[in-house]
Amino acid sequence: NLMKSPVRISYSYLFQDGEAKVFELLLDKGTLSLIPRPPEPAPVWTLLERHQCRNCPLESNCHRYCPVALNFAGIAKHFADRISHENARVIVVTEERSYLKDTTIQQGLASLLGVIMTTGGCPVMEPLKPMVQLHLPFATLTETVVRVTSMYLLAQYLRQAEGKSFEFGLSGLTRIYAEIGTVNRDFVRRLREAATEDANMNALVGLDCFTTMAPLMTETMLKEIGPYFSAYLDQ
Repeated sequence: NLMKSPVRISYSYLFQDGEAKVFELLLDKGTLSLIPRPPEPAPVWTLLERHQCRNCPLESNCHRYCPVALNFAGIAKHFADRISHENARVIVVTEERSYLKDTTIQQGLASLLGVIMTTGGCPVMEPLKPMVQLHLPFATLTETVVRVTSMYLLAQYLRQAEGKSFEFGLSGLTRIYAEIGTVNRDFVRRLREAATEDANMNALVGLDCFTTMAPLMTETMLKEIGPYFSAYLDQ
């Protein structure tokens, strides 16, 4: 049984000073879990007990390191001295297509960090993992709301199909988002230790704003796109 070749997502950053950086993420095709390539030696800020998130279910006797921190450490060092509002051209290549955006380092890094946080072994972030299968870099708030709610409702359908308890509505999603918000805010403390400038931290702050805004905006946004569903609603 040959192992399926991994899913590859590569992020290239072309900075205004002419420097370029390329990072390739490899995901297990069967599980969408990030295939770890931890840096040697692992920095102190990656230890699980160092600024451990308040709602972290992992225990340090089984997990010496925070899995997300360990997976991000190799990338974080390249951005430690970058200013987040500096511009860069970011090119993302997936197996199906490529995306290009001239944006701030902060936004370009947030997109990459989002993949690592959801696939990198953090149990709290795990519910967002199915989103990575249809990874959309630089997603807008509307795109994120539509994708997250679709994913969550599909998950309930899959639970029902397997005869498990399921919940129609989005209150369960709001609970998931609350937990993820805690992780985002607590993880910043690790990045503060890792960085001299602010690109890494602000990438995470940007992600957290999304996490905070998405539940608040969900109802409004779903109302806005409601008319697009007229073929279903007018029957």
